[in-house]
Amino acid sequence: MNYAADLCTCIVTLPNPLYNLVDAFFFFYKRPMNVRTRFAPSPTGHVHIGNIRAAIYNWLFARHEGGQFLLRIEDTDRERSTPEAIQTLLDAMNWIGLDYDKEPLYQSTRIEAHLEAAEQLLSKGLAYKEDKGNTGQGEAIVFRMPDKDMVFHDKMKGTLRKPAESLNDLVLVRSNGTPVFHLANVLDDIEMGITHVIRGDDHIENTYRHVALYEALDAPIPQFAHLPMIVNRQGKPYSKRDGDAFVGDFREKGYLPEALFNYLTLLGWSPGDDREKISRDETISLFDIKRVKSAPAQMDLDKLYWMNGAYLQAMPNDQFKQGCIAVLKKQGLWTETLSEDYIDRVFDLMRERIKCFPDIVSLAGFFFTEEYDYDEKAVNKRIKKEGALDRLLKLKDQFVDLAPFDVETIESVLRGLAEDMGISPGGLIHPVRVATSGLPMGPSLFEMLEVLGKDRVIERIDRTSARFNPNR
Repeated sequence: MNYAADLCTCIVTLPNPLYNLVDAFFFFYKRPMNVRTRFAPSPTGHVHIGNIRAAIYNWLFARHEGGQFLLRIEDTDRERSTPEAIQTLLDAMNWIGLDYDKEPLYQSTRIEAHLEAAEQLLSKGLAYKEDKGNTGQGEAIVFRMPDKDMVFHDKMKGTLRKPAESLNDLVLVRSNGTPVFHLANVLDDIEMGITHVIRGDDHIENTYRHVALYEALDAPIPQFAHLPMIVNRQGKPYSKRDGDAFVGDFREKGYLPEALFNYLTLLGWSPGDDREKISRDETISLFDIKRVKSAPAQMDLDKLYWMNGAYLQAMPNDQFKQGCIAVLKKQGLWTETLSEDYIDRVFDLMRERIKCFPDIVSLAGFFFTEEYDYDEKAVNKRIKKEGALDRLLKLKDQFVDLAPFDVETIESVLRGLAEDMGISPGGLIHPVRVATSGLPMGPSLFEMLEVLGKDRVIERIDRTSARFNPNR
């Protein structure tokens, strides 16, 4: 294309050449860089985090370059690509914030175009028919791999080469008349005008064959970038056996979409410094596909949990509060009779400990019900220890007439009683915590008891004593 001639024509025909000269220059300057990436999943009802990370990198690259991010749904497997599976995919993308720039292309609508291209390759002598496997079910169409080494440049891995003798001919259309992945994938990328194919490095072997298909079809070859796999601690591909592996798992467990987006972005890519919490806009600005590491990225659920907590801590109070209340309602622990002051005091006390909304149940459920469970190990260690219940009841007797029942007076009484008994304060702190919450650990005991209130604390100590007293 003669950009100079096009530029001159544009300038001559413009009503304000001086003003539009700059416009025209930048328009033509950017034309060769009209980036288009795509996400092309096969919907199965679950969206693996490895697939969504590839989608994130495609999205970030397109947004950074001012290009387009497109969606293609490879739905030719009609048994698995149900409407429900497709909706699950779309919901996952919407939840994590991956917007696309055109209506999705459904691969199933392109089968005739795929078959027509295969026939054209046949007519050019670039493919042939063969009864693959001697099934007697009909002839498959097979692509004749060129007798040369296949080479392509990977934006992350550099130049990759495959010798001709190691590349077997490639089936394009099965004997039952259905196109295979390779043909459909390449033709649809051509149809969509994809300029950059960013996908997992398990596709490298496919890419050698795809480059040959692009050449045979006289089509522009996109640039390729192959991402490292997400692996477990043993270096094997991360799967459901290793823990939560699907986007829906994390959503169901109360993770924030921005936290999962942040974590997966940094799972193999770095902005060039030690930042771990980075906004989406910053990520778009800094994203460079060349900074993606070539080594496999190890999934660390503990780090994701920590990162989710960092996002929760930065969340406005009202939003944090509503997220916790939604979980409590779902678990049947919420009652509308709770006072606003009590709710605020509980959430203020527990906020730093909550890393994920469901933690409000496991770490603070005892604030919302009298039917809390006891940690068995904590009971054996703190409540059933010789003399522990007697000391606990003596502390309760001290609490009965205590006024005001606040942090200072509670602490003073507990420490004074421990000194009188000749024991460390822990000899009372740990049993009363287990008795009033069922848990071995938690927030500051004295603040916790103040929030629960004197009457509930006394009732809980009595109930615990009755339950675990061997002489009752």
